[in-house]
Amino acid sequence: MSPTPSVCKLLADLHAYRLEHMASADLQVNVDQRRLLEDIADRDAFVKPGDVVEPFSLPEVLGGTVDLEQLLATGPVVLLFFRYEGCPACNIALRHYQAELYPPLAALGATLVAVSPQVPGKLAAIRNRFGFPFPVGSDTGNGLARRFGITFTASPASQAHARARGGDLGEVLGTGAWELPMPTIVVIGQDRVVRFADVHPDWLVRTEAGVVIDAVRALVPVPA
Repeated sequence: MSPTPSVCKLLADLHAYRLEHMASADLQVNVDQRRLLEDIADRDAFVKPGDVVEPFSLPEVLGGTVDLEQLLATGPVVLLFFRYEGCPACNIALRHYQAELYPPLAALGATLVAVSPQVPGKLAAIRNRFGFPFPVGSDTGNGLARRFGITFTASPASQAHARARGGDLGEVLGTGAWELPMPTIVVIGQDRVVRFADVHPDWLVRTEAGVVIDAVRALVPVPA
């Protein structure tokens, strides 16, 4: 059996497909926005190991809540920030994490939580589509993502291009705003201290599952 491709390889394949099939003007806007985010990202503001995470509670898209303190009572928590349910790169990455990240984390007693600013009524579609066994929290208003310093607003050029084609991210999100989180994974220990954080301004780059598993394994006591 051939090894499973890395998440970054899967996303590189998506870009290669777009190079062949996407209109050049559309592709250039996409490339320019990703390059701009890499150039202007305030990396000093990003969540980092050693930060203490204040308690929070988010609506879970299929009902109930994602409550940090309740989840930490049973083990570490891994937050996986993504853009929105219709984002092609996010769909690819989340399916990969469902297969490669969730099972090892569950075996270690950690809880994986996916988080997006999209409103629950729209965001539930991605959990239903793939049958995710982990919760998906709605960070409407990006309150949590802002605390982690990982949000951005699409450039005027990107917004104008999308609107010219009938697109409105604010409507897609259900928030009226064009603000999104950068793809980010945060590992939180049971003491609410961040033990691992990885932020990617370019949404075609994501954190590999193996490094997250290693970070969580370091928090789990080794049986005597």
